Amino acid sequence: MEGYLDNSATTRCTEGVRDAVVRAMTEDYGNPSSQHRKGVEAERVLRTARETLAATLKVSEKEIYFTSGATESNNWAIIGAAMANRRAGTHLITTAIEHAAVLEPMAYLEKQGFRVTYLPVDAKGHISLEDLEEALCEETILVSIMYVNNEIGTIEPIAEAGKLIKARNPRTLFHVDAVQAYGKLEIRPKKLGVDMLSVSAHKIHGPKGVGFLYVNEKTKLQPMMLGGGQQKGMRSGTDNVPGAAGLAEAAREAYAQLEQSTEHLLQLKKRMMDGLKTLSDELSKNGAEPVKRGETAGKPDAQKPRIVIHSEEGDKSAPHIVSAAFPGVRSEVLLHALEERGIFVSAGSACTTNKKVPVSGVLKELHLPKELAESTLRFSFSRFTTEEEIDYCLEALRELLPVLMRYARH
Repeated sequence: MEGYLDNSATTRCTEGVRDAVVRAMTEDYGNPSSQHRKGVEAERVLRTARETLAATLKVSEKEIYFTSGATESNNWAIIGAAMANRRAGTHLITTAIEHAAVLEPMAYLEKQGFRVTYLPVDAKGHISLEDLEEALCEETILVSIMYVNNEIGTIEPIAEAGKLIKARNPRTLFHVDAVQAYGKLEIRPKKLGVDMLSVSAHKIHGPKGVGFLYVNEKTKLQPMMLGGGQQKGMRSGTDNVPGAAGLAEAAREAYAQLEQSTEHLLQLKKRMMDGLKTLSDELSKNGAEPVKRGETAGKPDAQKPRIVIHSEEGDKSAPHIVSAAFPGVRSEVLLHALEERGIFVSAGSACTTNKKVPVSGVLKELHLPKELAESTLRFSFSRFTTEEEIDYCLEALRELLPVLMRYARH
């Protein structure tokens, strides 16, 4: 049996998405910029895709721009908005737990003379609205806050933040990285005061290498891709028709099943969290303490390990993410032990785990003890995840942890 519990890293495409992509590659394969019939057919696919995506957000199709994915969308929104509005001010605000696709553009802009405020978070990853209000000033031209944290599942107060930002200065732009929220939550940018919103297809069972950026029609944004003038000159380059078709189908399916999927995900999340709590109690009672140097396995220890869950319960955080620490076992050791059982999880963001970073930046900002930060795994689900996969993972943890903890180096 296999258990794929790394859906926040990527998801498998649905049959509907596969069919949409293949159709665009084999039937509607014309260049949408061409003036002949095949080009018109391809352009129709793009237009329909935009209409589908716009409908999920209740916005105009003219406000949807296809990109290569969330990284491009975030870079374009942040750098493009900062450069286009530089005369109005040079102050930017973001949070300390953003994805690298936001933090790196911010760091780049600091080198270009912009001033960036990084909002701290509490122990559960929430920003303080008071901190945001205090940071806002007349020079603030852009605020970027992620909707759902990709590592621990925290849902940020986007609606309240939008009200604060627009009340202080209606011209201050508000960008939201919605990669882990889109397809899981109902999102209405107009009501939230969001001017730009980033989405990636492969997080919602769509193809990799495609996403979109919602840009309010009143937003002043500098193009990042120059060339043939596609997408109203805002994002040049031959349009990715198959990608757009697959993304639109994935979005259509996700929102057609949103209520049912959310209920299913919340049930899986509860099953996982309840199982981890039970397992934590078992470990504590049965004495699976790590062996310290100079001691023998099985010697009693007053500080017996307990699993620490970082994610909040129920709908207080994202329905598809559970982050937990397993003190006494390094995350990469447990990850590969689970992999040998056919269970696939993550030790953090898939976009950064290949880098030699000892501790996740997100976990560091939660001010976790080093032992917890270095032993954290993320379990993430999709609407196709089964209860059997959850139970299989919990049983594997029940067998592996006592052994790994007993012989861990300390």
